[in-house]
Amino acid sequence: AHARYYTREAGGMAEKTELLLDRSQVKKAVQALQAFLKTKGTGESLFLDETQKISILFTLWKIPKEPQTIRIPLPHGQRSDTDEICLFTRDEPSMTSEQTQRFYKKLLQERGVRNIEIIPYKVLKTEYKPYQAKRRLLENFDLFISDDRVRRLLPTHLGKHFYLKPLCVNLTSKHLARDIERIIQGTSLKVTNKGCCCMAHVAHSGMTADEVMENIEAAVQTVVAKLRMKGPVIKLIHIKSQSSVALPIYNSDLGSLRVLDVEYAQPPKGKVSTKGKGKEKKVKENKAADEEEEEIPQLVPIETPIKKAKLEVSLIHSCWS
Repeated sequence: AHARYYTREAGGMAEKTELLLDRSQVKKAVQALQAFLKTKGTGESLFLDETQKISILFTLWKIPKEPQTIRIPLPHGQRSDTDEICLFTRDEPSMTSEQTQRFYKKLLQERGVRNIEIIPYKVLKTEYKPYQAKRRLLENFDLFISDDRVRRLLPTHLGKHFYLKPLCVNLTSKHLARDIERIIQGTSLKVTNKGCCCMAHVAHSGMTADEVMENIEAAVQTVVAKLRMKGPVIKLIHIKSQSSVALPIYNSDLGSLRVLDVEYAQPPKGKVSTKGKGKEKKVKENKAADEEEEEIPQLVPIETPIKKAKLEVSLIHSCWS
C-alpha cells in the first residue's frame, strides 16, 4: 500500500505534517492478523494467552543520529485489568515507609485510581538492593511509573535491569487520574541510533478491528510528528503479533528515494574551502566518507522455519487479497 507525506512550506523548507495510510489495506492486515491469532489459539494450545500483543514495526530510511523515546497516546487502552503496575514514590517527611505507602494508596483511591502497587524510594533502596531482588521486581510487574520528584534518583538504584525508564507522573496534579490513565493506556516507541527499525505495542488481540485500526493510525501520526529527523523518514510500516509474520500496511513511494539522493548530493555545510588544492582534496575525501557512513540501510530478508511456511504464506495472501 503506497502512501505519501503531505507537506507544507515553512520558511522555504518543506516540513512533514502527516502520513496518510490506506485504510482498506490496514483493515485487511488487521483482520488477517486477528484470524491468524484465533486459529493459533484454538489449534495449538488451550493455554495460550488470549490477549496477545499487537505491535507496529517502523523501518526508517536512515539510521537516526541520536536516540529518542516517543510517548504515544492511544484512543483505546491496550492494557488489560490484570496487568500489574508499580509506582515509585518519594519518602514523605515525618513518615515511615509503611505510612508513606498508605498515604499514596489513599490518595490514588480518592482520585479513582486502583490496582497500583506503591513502593516508596526508601524501600527500593533497602529491600531491592540485591541483584536477585531487582530481577524479581522487574518480572512481577508489567509497567513501572515514577513520581517525577524522584526520577533522577532511580537510575542509580534500578541499574541496567530496567532497560526502559519508568514513565513519570506528577502526583500533585489536579488531574492525577487522567494523567495516570494516559500513561497506563498509552505506549512508547524507543528509537535507537544503532539501527533503522523500531517497534511499539499498540493493541492486543482482544480488541475489535476498528479499535486496532484507530490505535495504529494514532501511533503513526504521533511518530511522524515527533521524530527528530528531516526529509523522508519512514520507509515501511508492518504490524505483527508475537507469533506471526509482519504484515505490510505502508510502503513509501520512489519519490522519497529521489529526495534522499538530492540530500546526499549536497556538500556538508562548513566543509567547502578554496585555499589550496590540498584542502580541496581533503574536503572531497571527508564528503565521500560522510556519504559512505550515511548509506541507506538495506532490508535483509529473514528466513522462516519450513514447518511455518504454508501458514505464513496463507496469512500474507489473505492480507493482500
